[in-house]
Amino acid sequence: MMKIAISTDNGFVSEHFGRCPAFTIAEIEGGKVLKIEEINNPGHQPGFLPAFLAERGVKYIICGGMGNRAQSLFAEIGITPIIGISGKISEVIDEFIQGRLEGGESSCKPGAGKGYGIEKAECDHSEHHH
Repeated sequence: MMKIAISTDNGFVSEHFGRCPAFTIAEIEGGKVLKIEEINNPGHQPGFLPAFLAERGVKYIICGGMGNRAQSLFAEIGITPIIGISGKISEVIDEFIQGRLEGGESSCKPGAGKGYGIEKAECDHSEHHH
């Protein structure tokens, strides 16, 4: 069983991870969604959300944008951020299950494109070792 959390704003992926009104927590097993639950964002204290989601057993956090500091906080506790995602929550969950969900650049950091090609290459490379 795997749990993913998606920053949610009105049924769509929220552009800003920390400032979204809610999170959708989906439990997935064997390519099927067992349970979907929407929880209100408990607040945006730095470092709070990674622990909050980790306690719920979340392994992936999906959002439009997230700062570097938040990304490393999640990575440290074993949650993989997938950023640069947009669209309907239901479609994003389907794409995730089918392995088609590809993260891109963080949508809340204008000008983050510098050196992006290099980072992308490293990113893909490390993914093959999971």
